[in-house]
Amino acid sequence: MKILVIIAMLLSAVYSADLDWLHDYDKALAQAKKECKDVYLFVGADKCKWCDKFKKETLSKQDVINTLKEDYVLLYMSRDRHKIPERFEVKGVPRHYFLTNDGKVIHADRGSREVDGFFDLLEEVDLKKDD
Repeated sequence: MKILVIIAMLLSAVYSADLDWLHDYDKALAQAKKECKDVYLFVGADKCKWCDKFKKETLSKQDVINTLKEDYVLLYMSRDRHKIPERFEVKGVPRHYFLTNDGKVIHADRGSREVDGFFDLLEEVDLKKDD
Protein backbone atom coordinates (compact mmCIF):
# COMPACT_ATOMS: atom_id res chain seq x y z
CA MET A 1 0.00 0.00 0.00
CA LYS A 2 2.73 2.46 0.99
CA ILE A 3 4.74 1.52 -2.08
CA LEU A 4 1.80 2.42 -4.35
CA VAL A 5 1.49 5.84 -2.72
CA ILE A 6 5.23 6.45 -3.10
CA ILE A 7 5.11 5.41 -6.77
CA ALA A 8 2.13 7.70 -7.38
CA MET A 9 3.96 10.61 -5.73
CA LEU A 10 7.09 9.98 -7.79
CA LEU A 11 5.13 9.77 -11.04
CA SER A 12 3.35 12.97 -10.12
CA ALA A 13 6.67 14.69 -9.53
CA VAL A 14 8.14 13.46 -12.80
CA TYR A 15 5.20 14.55 -14.94
CA SER A 16 4.98 18.00 -13.43
CA ALA A 17 8.67 18.61 -12.70
CA ASP A 18 8.76 21.77 -14.80
CA LEU A 19 5.84 23.29 -12.91
CA ASP A 20 6.57 24.96 -9.60
CA TRP A 21 3.55 23.83 -7.58
CA LEU A 22 2.78 25.33 -4.21
CA HIS A 23 0.75 23.25 -1.77
CA ASP A 24 -0.44 25.94 0.64
CA TYR A 25 -3.49 28.03 -0.25
CA ASP A 26 -2.50 31.13 1.73
CA LYS A 27 1.06 31.12 0.37
CA ALA A 28 -0.27 30.82 -3.17
CA LEU A 29 -2.54 33.85 -2.71
CA ALA A 30 0.31 35.87 -1.19
CA GLN A 31 2.62 34.98 -4.08
CA ALA A 32 -0.12 35.77 -6.64
CA LYS A 33 -0.62 39.23 -5.10
CA LYS A 34 3.12 39.85 -5.13
CA GLU A 35 3.42 38.76 -8.80
CA CYS A 36 0.08 40.31 -9.91
CA LYS A 37 -1.15 36.95 -11.20
CA ASP A 38 -4.18 34.75 -10.77
CA VAL A 39 -4.06 31.31 -9.16
CA TYR A 40 -4.65 27.95 -10.83
CA LEU A 41 -5.73 25.46 -8.17
CA PHE A 42 -5.58 21.86 -9.30
CA VAL A 43 -7.26 19.52 -6.82
CA GLY A 44 -6.35 15.88 -7.26
CA ALA A 45 -5.87 12.68 -5.32
CA ASP A 46 -2.93 10.38 -4.72
CA LYS A 47 -4.73 7.44 -6.33
CA CYS A 48 -6.61 8.91 -9.29
CA LYS A 49 -6.11 7.53 -12.79
CA TRP A 50 -7.70 10.64 -14.34
CA CYS A 51 -5.39 12.97 -12.39
CA ASP A 52 -2.39 10.92 -13.48
CA LYS A 53 -3.59 10.96 -17.09
CA PHE A 54 -4.03 14.75 -16.96
CA LYS A 55 -0.55 15.23 -15.49
CA LYS A 56 1.09 12.87 -17.97
CA GLU A 57 -0.71 13.90 -21.16
CA THR A 58 -1.34 17.60 -20.57
CA LEU A 59 0.68 19.12 -17.74
CA SER A 60 3.89 17.64 -19.15
CA LYS A 61 3.63 19.55 -22.46
CA GLN A 62 5.95 22.53 -22.79
CA ASP A 63 3.34 24.89 -24.30
CA VAL A 64 0.98 24.18 -21.38
CA ILE A 65 3.83 24.64 -18.89
CA ASN A 66 4.83 27.97 -20.45
CA THR A 67 1.27 29.30 -20.48
CA LEU A 68 0.55 28.31 -16.89
CA LYS A 69 3.83 29.72 -15.58
CA GLU A 70 3.29 33.01 -17.39
CA ASP A 71 -0.27 33.62 -16.23
CA TYR A 72 -0.75 31.81 -12.92
CA VAL A 73 0.66 30.94 -9.57
CA LEU A 74 0.27 27.17 -9.46
CA LEU A 75 -1.32 25.44 -6.51
CA TYR A 76 -1.72 21.66 -6.39
CA MET A 77 -3.60 20.14 -3.50
CA SER A 78 -4.20 16.44 -3.02
CA ARG A 79 -7.39 15.70 -1.14
CA ASP A 80 -5.39 12.91 0.52
CA ARG A 81 -2.49 15.01 1.83
CA HIS A 82 -3.27 18.73 1.92
CA LYS A 83 -5.60 20.95 3.92
CA ILE A 84 -7.97 22.22 1.25
CA PRO A 85 -10.27 25.09 2.22
CA GLU A 86 -13.81 23.78 2.76
CA ARG A 87 -15.30 25.99 0.06
CA PHE A 88 -13.63 23.90 -2.65
CA GLU A 89 -15.22 20.64 -3.77
CA VAL A 90 -12.88 17.67 -3.51
CA LYS A 91 -15.09 14.89 -4.87
CA GLY A 92 -14.85 14.10 -8.54
CA VAL A 93 -11.20 14.89 -9.20
CA PRO A 94 -9.39 16.28 -11.03
CA ARG A 95 -10.89 19.66 -10.24
CA HIS A 96 -9.72 22.95 -11.68
CA TYR A 97 -10.24 26.28 -9.95
CA PHE A 98 -9.08 29.57 -11.41
CA LEU A 99 -8.90 32.25 -8.73
CA THR A 100 -8.12 35.92 -8.48
CA ASN A 101 -5.21 36.75 -6.21
CA ASP A 102 -7.68 37.50 -3.41
CA GLY A 103 -9.27 34.04 -3.70
CA LYS A 104 -12.41 34.85 -5.70
CA VAL A 105 -13.34 31.98 -8.03
CA ILE A 106 -13.21 33.09 -11.66
CA HIS A 107 -14.12 29.67 -13.01
CA ALA A 108 -14.39 26.10 -11.73
CA ASP A 109 -14.38 22.92 -13.77
CA ARG A 110 -13.53 19.26 -13.41
CA GLY A 111 -12.20 16.37 -15.41
CA SER A 112 -9.08 15.31 -17.21
CA ARG A 113 -8.32 17.38 -20.30
CA GLU A 114 -6.14 16.74 -23.30
CA VAL A 115 -3.95 19.65 -24.38
CA ASP A 116 -6.44 21.24 -26.81
CA GLY A 117 -9.28 20.88 -24.32
CA PHE A 118 -7.17 22.46 -21.59
CA PHE A 119 -6.33 25.43 -23.81
CA ASP A 120 -10.07 25.76 -24.54
CA LEU A 121 -10.64 25.83 -20.78
CA LEU A 122 -7.99 28.54 -20.35
CA GLU A 123 -9.68 30.61 -23.08
CA GLU A 124 -13.02 30.24 -21.31
CA VAL A 125 -11.40 31.49 -18.10
CA ASP A 126 -9.91 34.47 -19.96
CA LEU A 127 -13.37 35.36 -21.31
CA LYS A 128 -14.78 35.30 -17.78
CA LYS A 129 -11.99 37.60 -16.61
CA ASP A 130 -13.07 40.15 -19.23
CA ASP A 131 -16.71 40.18 -18.03
